[in-house]
Amino acid sequence: MLTAVRSLLAATLLLYGTSAPPDREQQRWVLTAINAEQAWPVSKGAGVTVAVIDSAVAPDTPGLKGKVTLAPDMSSATLDRDGVVPGEHGTAMAGLIAASGDKGGFIGVAPQARILSVPITVDETLGGGAVPPHEDLLSSRESPLARAIRYSVDNGAKVVSMSIGTYGVHKSEREAVSYALDRGVVLVAAVGNDGQTAYAKANSTSYWSFPAGYPGVIGVSAVDRQGRRAAFSSDNLSVMVAAPGVDVPVVKMSGALGSGKGTSVATALVAGVTALIKSRYPDLTPDQVAQAVTSSARARPSAGYDDKIGFGVVDAAAALDRAGELVGKRRGVAVPDSTHFGQGEKAPLPSPPGPSPWRMWLFGGGVLIGLVAFGAAVTMLSQRNRGG
Repeated sequence: MLTAVRSLLAATLLLYGTSAPPDREQQRWVLTAINAEQAWPVSKGAGVTVAVIDSAVAPDTPGLKGKVTLAPDMSSATLDRDGVVPGEHGTAMAGLIAASGDKGGFIGVAPQARILSVPITVDETLGGGAVPPHEDLLSSRESPLARAIRYSVDNGAKVVSMSIGTYGVHKSEREAVSYALDRGVVLVAAVGNDGQTAYAKANSTSYWSFPAGYPGVIGVSAVDRQGRRAAFSSDNLSVMVAAPGVDVPVVKMSGALGSGKGTSVATALVAGVTALIKSRYPDLTPDQVAQAVTSSARARPSAGYDDKIGFGVVDAAAALDRAGELVGKRRGVAVPDSTHFGQGEKAPLPSPPGPSPWRMWLFGGGVLIGLVAFGAAVTMLSQRNRGG
């Protein structure tokens, strides 16, 4: 059976640049686009661990040194730590989320957050397909992604960033997503980069990518520097929010500056924003965090939502403000037993089943009177006959 998780590394990230150290000014447009710097007086992500399910993060990368915990390779149930090799993609995602910005260097959206690097090694190529649905239904094995999500939750992550995906669903992944959400962990995933495929052009929609398509996961699409939806970004109803995903500055393992393109980098930026929220308001549930992010987004579509940028482009400062409004709000309204949806009169009790007793007595009385009258008539006729 084919591997249930494929990496979006090649399709979603282009790393290039010189050996020059990162320049904060080159990041400025991205930080401005998501309003990150205005959020930092309120939260910088302290106390939150973000799990990066991706290629392994290089722990000595400038800006990440001392902030990264490396997990075993999730591709095998044995959780082998041997042979885990750091990759540029996972390192770049971690930098976008939590690089410290020390000495004016590269800075992440949540610079005081920590990173749990949860590697997934893809042993097989999916090509254009995925696990067939009938095979998945028959399979009881745990997928590497499901294993990675559960490991992240069990090892203290409050946010899970997933720049990975597949076109197929897996029962174990659905269960792992539920496991994480039930424990208050926010899940963020890339919706994919299929916006320019033949299928997308012919059908005006893209194939769904998972885990972004699972309920409860914040699916992220990409916009360009002008805030327009990136042509490559997948468009379907898994899209909840958008973030910059074209020519986004990223940090390489060497510490040099690179550039990222794709829904992967957009996902990392949104994961950083959710880390700011969980740091400041740790008791907010995943659905409340998603509500804060989506209801405060900028550049909202005219209809309020569309399948290209979701509810709009993420705004870190506005999301934090909205999260603060949600703190302490009850998720349901308790109704006392003595109150029946208001202060009006109670509804009348339902009639007992079966015929009405009053109608039965009336019917019985009528029958009795009829019988008496009939008997009297018969008696009178008999007497006349005898008299005649």
